[in-house]
Amino acid sequence: MQSGSSRNRKKGLRPSSPSRSESGSPVHSDTEAPIHKLPSRGCKCSFDEVHFGKFASYYIRREYYFDVHPPFAKLMLGLAGWFSGFDGYFGFENIGDSYTDAHVPYVGIRALPALFGSLTVPLVYLIMKESGYPTIISAFSASILLFDNAHIAQSRLILLDAQLVFFTALSLYSYIKFRKLRYWEFTFHWWFWMVATGVSLASTLGSKMVGLFTFLTIGTAVLVDLWDLLDVRKSHSLEYFGRHFAARVIGLIIVPAIVYLSFFWVHFAVLSHTGTGDAFMSPAFQETLIGNELLLNSQELRYYDTVTIRHRETKVYLHSHPERYPLRYDDGRVSSQGQQVTGYGHPDENNHWQIVPTKALPENGRGRLIQNKDVIRLLHVSTGSFLLTHDVASPLMPTNQEFTTWPQDDNSRYNDTLFELRIRRSKSDTVLRSKSGHFRLVHVPTKVGLWTHPKTLPDWAFKQQEINGNKKAKGESVTWYVDEVVADDSGADISNRTGGVELRKPKKINFFKKFWELQRLMLEHNAGLTASHPYASSPVNWPFSLTGISFWTQNEKHEQIYMVGNLASWWVCVMGLSIFVGVIGADLLARRRGLEPIPHSVRNRLWNSTGLFWIAWAYHYFPFYLMNRQLFIHHYLPAHLCSALVAGSTLNFMISETINFPISIPSPYMRRRPRQYTDLGVKAVATVAVFTLTFVAMFLFLSPLTYGTPGLDGDQVNRRLLLSSWTLHFAGKTTEE
Repeated sequence: MQSGSSRNRKKGLRPSSPSRSESGSPVHSDTEAPIHKLPSRGCKCSFDEVHFGKFASYYIRREYYFDVHPPFAKLMLGLAGWFSGFDGYFGFENIGDSYTDAHVPYVGIRALPALFGSLTVPLVYLIMKESGYPTIISAFSASILLFDNAHIAQSRLILLDAQLVFFTALSLYSYIKFRKLRYWEFTFHWWFWMVATGVSLASTLGSKMVGLFTFLTIGTAVLVDLWDLLDVRKSHSLEYFGRHFAARVIGLIIVPAIVYLSFFWVHFAVLSHTGTGDAFMSPAFQETLIGNELLLNSQELRYYDTVTIRHRETKVYLHSHPERYPLRYDDGRVSSQGQQVTGYGHPDENNHWQIVPTKALPENGRGRLIQNKDVIRLLHVSTGSFLLTHDVASPLMPTNQEFTTWPQDDNSRYNDTLFELRIRRSKSDTVLRSKSGHFRLVHVPTKVGLWTHPKTLPDWAFKQQEINGNKKAKGESVTWYVDEVVADDSGADISNRTGGVELRKPKKINFFKKFWELQRLMLEHNAGLTASHPYASSPVNWPFSLTGISFWTQNEKHEQIYMVGNLASWWVCVMGLSIFVGVIGADLLARRRGLEPIPHSVRNRLWNSTGLFWIAWAYHYFPFYLMNRQLFIHHYLPAHLCSALVAGSTLNFMISETINFPISIPSPYMRRRPRQYTDLGVKAVATVAVFTLTFVAMFLFLSPLTYGTPGLDGDQVNRRLLLSSWTLHFAGKTTEE
């Protein structure tokens, strides 16, 4: 007799599956939140605030969560919320949910990224000044960020990018300060700015994984510096080089590593209670969390227990029902016509399997417990048949083996029903436990692992998930666990078997084990963010701001927040990047022919200063072309920061043939060089003034989209639709006369 849910499957009434986000169950930053249009009053939740605001609330409630980004920036958001009096119980469930209705102190939380966004502007100015550029040029680069709509849109909301961009700028600034002290080697100030660079790099990476690109930028500059020190013409000994190398290892590798690890130490210390992210972690990790289900309900399993078995990655139950595989599949292949074995996502009587031993058991005692490396059989209770796999191709994958069942009273295929239980990361005498015992089930004769994948079977299997045997599958895709004990060998209902278990104290495991486990999962899930999104975009569109992101809309007043860059400044930055490449290429060709079109000191500034900024832009931009995950224009903001530096230094080269020189701090023992100052004149002031006024005009023109107010009618929206690739809301319809 089939269960009710089985009957529903036959009628096509498959129960709806829960919605899936990216971290928790999982709930993820960066994506997958729909654009809601809710008419709630007061200030409202916008775009990725539903993710990062939620993470801040988890810190306040101390509930463990999972996300693909490191915790530093989110820890600061949680701290800002705590200082603001936020109790952590606002849900951040939907875009458009009202903060004011729920009395959320959103101003205090939003103030943190706003502060970092504001501090980035003077930091850009200081980077240019420390690099030897005059005040007017430094102000030009700073104005690119000051009047940029995209940076402001990100900085005024509960997001991570303002922190990321700030620490990227701080890393560049600290390294430039360190480099200027190269003649004061091993002094206190020299060490201070090198260590400050390392701490800034760790903070960048701790905010988002893309901070790794800032590491590559500074790392490249350091390698060039060390290569120069190794030059025999510098008359430095290998001992001298070794001291410099060791100092950089300490300041730029060991110190950042310690700081980066400290973020996770605080993360684990704060998130001490069970939460939405538990399911992503290993059983050993979960048992360190207060109130985790494994501490409440995990039980040692015995032979002849009837259980439900779930796939760790997709969460489907191992399932079977009386229906058979069709004689022929759509591609003409012939099946065994055996009983179907599938993956089903909902509780059902057809998910019940009894664990049957293949060895003699004592009457009682611990000898009846199921251990790692035991060979077992799984009896499907409803149909009285044993799980079996054999050398027949599976329905969807001809290279994998079909799973079916075999009648329990027919021993002719006994060997084909034998499976070895391999508990992950366990010793040979480890006992299998419900909830916490993650295992692989390996077929003894053929060595294939019980495996499943998200692709569903046709209608003849009621659109359920395929189960097959895979020799090559590894990791989570072949990992299963016992979810529930339904009955023991007496046949009695023991649905409450785990109910009377005394709550065990959380276990303790080595910090580095927890750290590496989380790092691996972060990288895996970051790479796995491949689902489509209406506002995802390709990197080729970013430098020109060809695409944007709709953060929030309000129907009644026709208000919207649409993140897009200041077209005037973004296109000026592209011009600066292109001009630099052209100048360097032309100079190389000219020098090849024996010409010196650029003075040596100016060329040196182009290569060492503008070149560093350009490499920083390239490192923060081009790697995105290699990624298959969801990408958005906000991923370009660190690169845009670097392009603003390139634009300023390129403008300085174009309007003057002089530079501020020297800019490094001379040691007391050096012969003083004559100082030189950039001769810009009135034309520089006029040029920068024209550019800045253009930036301001464009910023003000797009500001209703950046701030979400005032509302715009259809014609006003159309006028701001500067590029046809933008997808603004409430645009007016054009009519032909």
